Amino acid sequence: MRRGSPQWLAAGTALVLVSGCAGVQSALDPTGAEAARINTLSWVLILFCTAVFIVTAIIAAVALFGSERWRRRLAGDRLVVGAGLIFPAVTLTFLLAYGIIVLGMGGGSAGASGSLRISVVGERWWWRVIYHDENGHRVENANELRLPVGRPVRIDLTSADVIHSFWVPKLAGKLDMIPGRVNTLTLNVHQPGVSRGQCAEYCGGPHALMSFFVIAMPEEDFSAWLANEAKQAKEPMGNPETRGRELFLASGCGACHTVRGTTANGTIGPDLTHVGSRHSLAAATLPNNADAFARWIRDGQHIKPENLMPAYRIFTDEELASLSSYLAHLR
Repeated sequence: MRRGSPQWLAAGTALVLVSGCAGVQSALDPTGAEAARINTLSWVLILFCTAVFIVTAIIAAVALFGSERWRRRLAGDRLVVGAGLIFPAVTLTFLLAYGIIVLGMGGGSAGASGSLRISVVGERWWWRVIYHDENGHRVENANELRLPVGRPVRIDLTSADVIHSFWVPKLAGKLDMIPGRVNTLTLNVHQPGVSRGQCAEYCGGPHALMSFFVIAMPEEDFSAWLANEAKQAKEPMGNPETRGRELFLASGCGACHTVRGTTANGTIGPDLTHVGSRHSLAAATLPNNADAFARWIRDGQHIKPENLMPAYRIFTDEELASLSSYLAHLR
């Protein structure tokens, strides 16, 4: 082995470990109010445990290698009672109280604004997202959340089938989604950007591929996006899109999917009215483009094994291109 290789290996390892401290799914890079409180509490606990470990290591070293006088001191009852009983009782009580205070700060703040509520329903293996405004209107989306920056938003979480768990490490802690029960989470994002979430409870099948994105937007951009999301699907712009819509409706896709403004009104699968504008496809499994649509339609079981949409190999290459062009056009 070349001289100096261990140093390069150590440096490379350190870089890899540090790279995991940032990114769209890092709890150590919080951009939400709750995640920031969790991050603060985590560092307090890490520093406290590190200090306790260092002190314990020093005491152990003195007990093993120290002078006879120091070893007699460590063998007394004072150390056992003080460090073994009183210190843990006092510090752990303090940390418990501190944790309750830190994590409880800002709780329930979404109720005051009250103008926007989002329901997220865990499905096998995707996310149904429904926006409710103050007028009782609802807009359905799938596999991503859009949030206004600086405004607390109440997220109602439930499941349509098995237990799932909603977790966006950059924004908040995880919360289980249980059939027949609604759990509530408040998300308050501090800055625009994209965060990645994940189902954090094993739910069978392609659980590892059940992800989503949260996109935080300035208030005016979010309002414009939501107004557009409430509209019906765009009309096809050319022959490929027109042919694609005909294939979509004639092939039975509308039995599972909704495209508002057409006869497709299925509710088994995701609403596709504006699917072309989403950040990703297949619950954050694929990028959003016409090629990805084609791959998913023809070979979705290979891309995401055991998902509930069967592979459609009935289309010719030309038909598949038209169908994919139509879906990518839905913005």
